[in-house]
Amino acid sequence: MDWTSSQLRSLVELTRRGTITAVAQALGYTPGGVSQQIAALERAAGTPLLRRAGRRVELTDAGITLARHAERILATEAEAVEELERGSGVVSGTLLVGLFTTAAAEILPPALRRMHAAHPELAVHSRDMDVDEVYDAVASGGVDLALGLDYPDVPIPRDAALRVTRLCRERFALAVPTGWMAGRSRAALAETRDLAWILPSPGSYYGRAVRTACRRAGLEPDVRHEVTDTAATLALVEAGIGVSTVTELMLGLRASRFDVVRLRERIERHVVVVCRASAERRPAVAALVEVLRTVADQRSDPHA
Repeated sequence: MDWTSSQLRSLVELTRRGTITAVAQALGYTPGGVSQQIAALERAAGTPLLRRAGRRVELTDAGITLARHAERILATEAEAVEELERGSGVVSGTLLVGLFTTAAAEILPPALRRMHAAHPELAVHSRDMDVDEVYDAVASGGVDLALGLDYPDVPIPRDAALRVTRLCRERFALAVPTGWMAGRSRAALAETRDLAWILPSPGSYYGRAVRTACRRAGLEPDVRHEVTDTAATLALVEAGIGVSTVTELMLGLRASRFDVVRLRERIERHVVVVCRASAERRPAVAALVEVLRTVADQRSDPHA
């Protein structure tokens, strides 16, 4: 039967996510593109693989059978790629990396320079994505590996099919409009009780991690502005709108004029690299992970 890995991967993802839209987001396609892949797969299989169930779709018995075999086919394909790469003796091919904004600005550029110098036959492509989605993107095969974040206060659920390597640890400080805490080099979260806050929504891991730390300190932060974009948050702090939490990597995104005050409480995030367990021994994946670790070590937060 004539089908492609992309078509099989779309089918497998439908067993996990249940909607064409969710599959498209995970794999970096359009919903129309996913629908076309499934339609082509049905033609190749010669039988319907999906049926409508309200707004969702569900797999037919044939779809369930093919999805089960598809997982094994994709795993075998990954093993074949690894063996071929090892046999060539050269780190080559193409890797697709998922990453979030601060990693794109501060970690990836020096890593790409190092990779090109050491392994010129390897092509590294990247895709910007929501940091909370990178684990799913790796698990689904939408990207080969990804830079992500983890928070000790709100750990992201681990998938046994993934390998997560910590690159560095960052400690949060407080970004404060100039003059709001004049002369202070350190402060407790409780001292922000009467101040306006700027934070991501509580539905994000970052937003939950900071709120969890605040509540542990006996504080319910007065969040006036829910903002996901880091550069926008820094601009709002600079404009005197409110306070927020910040790390060294985040500060590198935008030249800003505000005060950075160390927190007495320890709030951390971990920058991690995520790959599928089945791919961690691929020479290309292992080489890029090692370079990312080197880059992260060189710019580790001195306050962590």
